[in-house]
Amino acid sequence: MTDRTRADIADLTARVNAAVIGQEAVVHSLILALLCNGNVLLEGLPGTAKTRSIKTLARAMGVNLGRIQFTPDLLPADVTGSETYHSNEGGSELIFEPGPIFNELVLADEINRAPAKVQSALLEAMEERQVTVAGKSYPLPPLFLVMATQNPIEQEGTYPLPEAQMDRFLFKVRVDYPDAEAERSIVRMLQKEEGGHHAEQTPVGTEAIFAARQAIQKMTFSEPVERYLVDLVMATRQPEGLSDELASWIAVGSSPRASIALHRASRAEAWLQGREHVLPEDVRAVAPAVFRHRLILSYDALADGIDTDRVVTDILDLVAAG
Repeated sequence: MTDRTRADIADLTARVNAAVIGQEAVVHSLILALLCNGNVLLEGLPGTAKTRSIKTLARAMGVNLGRIQFTPDLLPADVTGSETYHSNEGGSELIFEPGPIFNELVLADEINRAPAKVQSALLEAMEERQVTVAGKSYPLPPLFLVMATQNPIEQEGTYPLPEAQMDRFLFKVRVDYPDAEAERSIVRMLQKEEGGHHAEQTPVGTEAIFAARQAIQKMTFSEPVERYLVDLVMATRQPEGLSDELASWIAVGSSPRASIALHRASRAEAWLQGREHVLPEDVRAVAPAVFRHRLILSYDALADGIDTDRVVTDILDLVAAG
């Protein structure tokens, strides 16, 4: 069963990679997030296939995709849905009309363009897997993932995400431009699509995701690897034990959610690599995406042009594995 499930997940990954050329790291992060029952924040310039990634994933799995274009005038009801009056045999009643959040996959496009009330409505859905409207709670689909995007260079008219909401994302992934060879492949692929060359494939289905999650829950974590994982998180809170430079760069370290996310993601990474136990290299592989949005840097770091990726790289270099 496990081998069949791995084959299904590998097939799903290959399908998305075939349609989203040059963004293998993004696709890998989306698959990991699905296996971990988490959410993903993508940060990248326009045209880097962020929207195409989630659309292709939904099509390959045969599930529904809800898209929310975040704007300053967006209301919470535009995300969650609302109660509306309906006439019924001479009378009227309030009926809940679900919003776009009630889909298996949800694209929250340019999430930092929405005000705080809308962001808080999304936060409940991401964390509680339910939506509350007029005092009633409505559960979201069993398979549920939010992929939010934001543009790193446009700051006018935006509302920075609060740290509490950033912490709800399992990963923050930076999306770069593809290289020259991938760019040529993209042009050729789009020309084929314009010509109507679409190969219909049977959807992988959600059963493979749920089966994989069960297998991942049974993954074993040795005590040395578990200690290494915790040491990485503690290094973000007590960097003075590693170096004075790190201590001057980190203002606030990662919360316990970082430990939970690192534990889940490293198990999923090990499972994807065909192992039944977690190695330090699995923890290291997912650490940048887990820590990237959970560190608050000092003014000194920002003034020196230091970003969180540099800080995480130094922590990984300085913390001994086992």
